Amino acid sequence: MATPVSDPSVLAATSQQGSLLDSKLAHSSPGKWGAIAFGIMLLIGLIYIGTHLSADLSVVHSASVFPFILLGIALFIALGFEFVNGFHDTANAVATCIYTHSLEPHIAVVYSGIMNFIGVLLSSGTVAYAIVTLLPVELILRVSRGSGFAMVFALLVAAILWNLATWWRGLPASSSHTMIGSVIGVGVANQLIHGRSGLSGVDMDQVIKVFKALLISPLVGFGMAALLFFFFKLVARDPRLYKAPEGTAPPPFYIRALLVLTCGGVSYFHGSNDGQKGMGLIMLILVGTVPTAYALNHTVGRSEVQTFAAVSTQVAGALHNYVDPTATVGDTGAELERFVSDHKYQPQTMLALEQMVTDIRNEATNYGSLGNVPAGMQANVRNQMYLTSAAITLLPKFGPKLSDNDTKVITNYKAFLDKSTKFIPTWVKVAVALALGMGTMIGWKRIVVTVGEKIGKTHLTYAQGASAEITAMITIWLADTYGAPVSTTHVLSSGIAGTMASSGSGLQMSTVRDIALAWVFTLPAAALLSGCLFFVFNKIAG
Repeated sequence: MATPVSDPSVLAATSQQGSLLDSKLAHSSPGKWGAIAFGIMLLIGLIYIGTHLSADLSVVHSASVFPFILLGIALFIALGFEFVNGFHDTANAVATCIYTHSLEPHIAVVYSGIMNFIGVLLSSGTVAYAIVTLLPVELILRVSRGSGFAMVFALLVAAILWNLATWWRGLPASSSHTMIGSVIGVGVANQLIHGRSGLSGVDMDQVIKVFKALLISPLVGFGMAALLFFFFKLVARDPRLYKAPEGTAPPPFYIRALLVLTCGGVSYFHGSNDGQKGMGLIMLILVGTVPTAYALNHTVGRSEVQTFAAVSTQVAGALHNYVDPTATVGDTGAELERFVSDHKYQPQTMLALEQMVTDIRNEATNYGSLGNVPAGMQANVRNQMYLTSAAITLLPKFGPKLSDNDTKVITNYKAFLDKSTKFIPTWVKVAVALALGMGTMIGWKRIVVTVGEKIGKTHLTYAQGASAEITAMITIWLADTYGAPVSTTHVLSSGIAGTMASSGSGLQMSTVRDIALAWVFTLPAAALLSGCLFFVFNKIAG
């Protein structure tokens, strides 16, 4: 790779140590104050997590310590995924800042870690449950049993192993792709275990929706970054923007400010999007191990339950309009689970849904608030709500044609069900934020070298770095707004490739080929790995 750096000392250090990043690290301070700041955040975060977790678990009265041991192991693995995600994905955000000398490496990494932390804390949780809805509903309903735990452990272990393998090779592969592949693998394995068609238990509509976002985002990154680079050349005539940095001198103030700002923006939006991918699985772990504390959202109080009861009566009446008078149903839960699994609407499906809505209303009204639901009933009520919400989601596509007014009432009802079952406590966000931030500051170097030195044939210029960072920040922000999981890795890597192509500086095709191969093989490899692990874990769990 051509590296037009004029400082002889830097060139000497580069030849001795093998990469420009090594020479930058040799001449940079260790970012002591940033590390101290994050250390303080870590200490405060751990105290916060411990306090709130112990308060939540105070309502759990178990004669065995096994659920708590299982909870600890599962949380450790889930946070391990976010830790690996941190140094695998977030390293992309700091590459442009480091290679344009906008920030010293250690300062850039700590800055990115802190912005990731803030992004996770302020995330909406929409992306978290976009991942969970890909999972087979029957396993989600049985998350407190052996097959449910096998599912969660297989997903997380497969994702961690593949992320570590690609990180070791210095390949900026996608954690989003890895997680989606793991979900598909578990879904297919579960169906094969039960002798059904492999993909019948996977919500393929949702998979296609997510996969489209993952497919389109690199193309958007490449094209948008190339256009932005052309725009820079039209409006910014400063020739320094289009030359490689000379020595270790920082860029002009205005471009440096922009690069630092976009580095923080990419890190923030990475936290708000990628940071959510483990949250939904952590919630499944909490529901499976200690349902008394986490099966239902205990913040839903008496006044909201009263409103819910009134809306439930409306919904039951609306659904009754579509019930076949000759239909009969035995087990309403079994019928809805069948509909959600095979997507085949039958006359008794609507009757089962109407009766389930009425049952949930009566239970919620009797208990007054979700926090007052007896410990032994928490998981059961949650499953009823989750199953009803899943059935309502499928109704417009597979059921009868609903009127606009009935659709509006049912949609309003579904929002309450989701609020009751799809929530994320603040301490979970803090735990994920700390894991992601720590990962960012520990394992960032390998991916940074690939992004900063091995994509283009020449050193990254200031305008190229700014174009790629702005593209990544906007793309991830839009994805987070619409609840679509995208790959920070693919957006930024393709953005840098786009600027290199548009400037005529050329691409290192061996690196582009390796990244493309990782992109192609990540999903099937993760699916195969998680499917095999699910078979093994399911066998162990009996």
